[in-house]
Amino acid sequence: IQKSLSETFGADKYSRARKEVLTYMFSRPMQMALYFCTGVLDDETLFHHYALNVPFYTHFTSPIRRYADIVVHRLLSASLGASFPIKMEKEAIQKQADHCNDRKMASKRVQELSADLFFSIFVRVRP
Repeated sequence: IQKSLSETFGADKYSRARKEVLTYMFSRPMQMALYFCTGVLDDETLFHHYALNVPFYTHFTSPIRRYADIVVHRLLSASLGASFPIKMEKEAIQKQADHCNDRKMASKRVQELSADLFFSIFVRVRP
């Protein structure tokens, strides 16, 4: 896709912006990753990562970035015996995962609306 976009839009001063906008628009329909507590799901195929083709997958970044990452770090640490077990029921962990998913989706929606607004302004002011 990247090569096709580069060839299609040439090298004028707006080609990079057009390419970035279309790349963003192509990636929008992709399914977002969701946080969930494995203890509440019976179907282990839901743990599969399609793009990486691995049967069991978890994702986290630095625990200073997002609350969901703090929870994953604590659970992983406890499961490896490096810290005490977390004193939370799996349903409570799932409730937090649902809240994180809701906030992430709301944030993504605002980001999309903002991009749509600025793209509309960009198109409107360009001849």
